[in-house]
Amino acid sequence: MINQEVNTVSKNSGSNNAEEELRKKKIFKVTIVGAIFNTVLVIIKFLAGIFGHSAAMIADAVHSSSDFLVDIIVLFFVNASSKPRDESHDYGHGKFETLATIIVGMILLFVGFGIFYSGAIEIIDFLFYGRQIKSPEPIALIAAIISIITKEALYHYTVAVGKNVNSSVVIANAWHHRSDAFSSIGTALGIGGAIYLGDNWHLLDPLAAIVVSFFIIYVSFKLFVPAINDLLEKSLPKEIEEEIIKVAKETEGVHDAYNLLTRNIGHNISIEIHISVDPTLNISEAHKIAYNLKDRFREHFGDQTHAAVHLQPDESNVRLQE
Repeated sequence: MINQEVNTVSKNSGSNNAEEELRKKKIFKVTIVGAIFNTVLVIIKFLAGIFGHSAAMIADAVHSSSDFLVDIIVLFFVNASSKPRDESHDYGHGKFETLATIIVGMILLFVGFGIFYSGAIEIIDFLFYGRQIKSPEPIALIAAIISIITKEALYHYTVAVGKNVNSSVVIANAWHHRSDAFSSIGTALGIGGAIYLGDNWHLLDPLAAIVVSFFIIYVSFKLFVPAINDLLEKSLPKEIEEEIIKVAKETEGVHDAYNLLTRNIGHNISIEIHISVDPTLNISEAHKIAYNLKDRFREHFGDQTHAAVHLQPDESNVRLQE
């Protein structure tokens, strides 16, 4: 009777390490490029907000300054997540990348609430205490337009790299760029209205900051909720699990596949599955089927896919023989 568990053993560790190193380099490059542009934009926005008398632009600058912190987090955690498995981390370090995604989302959440608070206070002071709001200067509007163009370009560049290397944290960082572009759109509308519509419309500047804060909060939830699900070991989507079962059942020598357990480990997936095979096979023959199945999993779901295959005899076949 065969009741043997087969764990994944990498046959191409050298190739996998080279691919992982290339992946890390791509992530570092896109993050460094983003960090350089973020630093320049933060300086431009703060100066434009201060000299242009724009609360919306200063709030936008605060949002952009969080990008620099996000870039540092990405660089640190991606380096940690790319390390091979060791005695302390049998499944590798992929969860570090998931943790980084959560941190990025939380930073966006706090930034969004901070911008909302500062805008709301200024509006309350205007409406209830008669505090006047200065009209923004055109320099603030110019800075907002520059930010929109730059950050949207960074979004497309970063999300393309994120999809190419299958990195949730890079895609999260791309959305951080886009949230900054959304922020600048709202800022530009508010500043433009406050400048060109007259004194009664100066309220549009802090109001724009509040509208932008809702975009930022929405994006933050969109990012960190799926990442939290990964940390809580949520199963892969149903369609992927169905594909895993299909691949298993189509593998030569596999009579049936069941008891499937799945989860994400960073940008890789983990598969644990039971398969039934001919009970008359010896252990060596049964193992060949399991190793063939693991190779097929890696072909379909990536070289770094972790797979544990449990072998069971096909009892129905035994009954038929009796």
